[in-house]
Amino acid sequence: QVQLVESGGGLVQPGGSLRLSCAASGNIFGINTMGWYRQAPGKQRVLVATITIRSGSSSNYADSVKGRFTISRDNAKNTVYLQMNSLKSEDTAVYYCNAMRGPLPYWGQGTQVTVSS
Repeated sequence: QVQLVESGGGLVQPGGSLRLSCAASGNIFGINTMGWYRQAPGKQRVLVATITIRSGSSSNYADSVKGRFTISRDNAKNTVYLQMNSLKSEDTAVYYCNAMRGPLPYWGQGTQVTVSS
């Protein structure tokens, strides 16, 4: 089993920044990709960004966050980060950390991000 614990959410004004963290623990052997998804009220959960964990550091972003969000990893700490800049009201959502072992997904409990003045 893999445990994912998110932190760093909160309330921020439009144009502001936040950094989310996701620490993985447990049986993390074989995890090949980690990432962030988000779910706004009344909407489906959608991909925000992913990053490969093994050799190299390939990342992938949703078009809506390209140029504003950056995903990174610290393998020594088994932690993935999401730096979010130039936040907009439409970024408001619960953000979930995800880890993949092959086709098997693991999810964190989610952290709320609210962008409002």
